[in-house]
Amino acid sequence: QVQLVESGGGLVQPGGSLRLSCAASGSIFSINAMGWYRQAPGKERELVAGITRGGSTNYADSVKGRFTISRDNAKNTVFLQLNSLKPEDTAVYYCNTSPVSYFKWGQGTQVTVSS
Repeated sequence: QVQLVESGGGLVQPGGSLRLSCAASGSIFSINAMGWYRQAPGKERELVAGITRGGSTNYADSVKGRFTISRDNAKNTVFLQLNSLKPEDTAVYYCNTSPVSYFKWGQGTQVTVSS
């Protein structure tokens, strides 16, 4: 079974930055479009960034211009660079296929932006 492992989250001040990483068992990132999702307390999980097999990217309006998604297919990893962080970005961040999540969710990585 494919397993997704997210890392890189933490506590950061507003305006700060983090770099999240996603590693997967198997060679799935070279085949599938991937994305980063997040779920804040009391809210539904939402897609915030996606990247196609060829490297084209899309972002939710709330993060556009601040977040950057990238992938290294050879290393089977996906990254999310989070800049200019806001308290509203506080959530657990997950990776999965995009725009539809096909695989079982990992544990995610917590991002907390504290004012």
